[in-house]
Amino acid sequence: MEKTDAVTALAALAQDNRLDVYRLLVQAGPDGMTAGAIAEALDLAPNTLTFHFDRLRMAGLATVRREGRSMIYAARFETMNALVGFLTENCCGGVSCAAAPSSKPARKRSKTPA
Repeated sequence: MEKTDAVTALAALAQDNRLDVYRLLVQAGPDGMTAGAIAEALDLAPNTLTFHFDRLRMAGLATVRREGRSMIYAARFETMNALVGFLTENCCGGVSCAAAPSSKPARKRSKTPA
């Protein structure tokens, strides 16, 4: 993936509604979802959704196909995989990275009387 493509994809995902749409498309898998189902699931107006779909499509993150009267949108997993690969290709200076420590908050010690 080229740097400009990565910037375009990240910019497309850097908006609340578009990120929600993309995550929903990922959950739907390769079969995708109808625009109506997405609008209902995310409580978005159809014209707003069309704008967000266009941005995701221009960034190569989503595809659309017509089935009868329905427009079916699907995530382009190969683009997201390329983006993740681009972001992590130089991870840890080429050395295998150790698993990240747990992000759970530290437990507070209880004070017990001695």
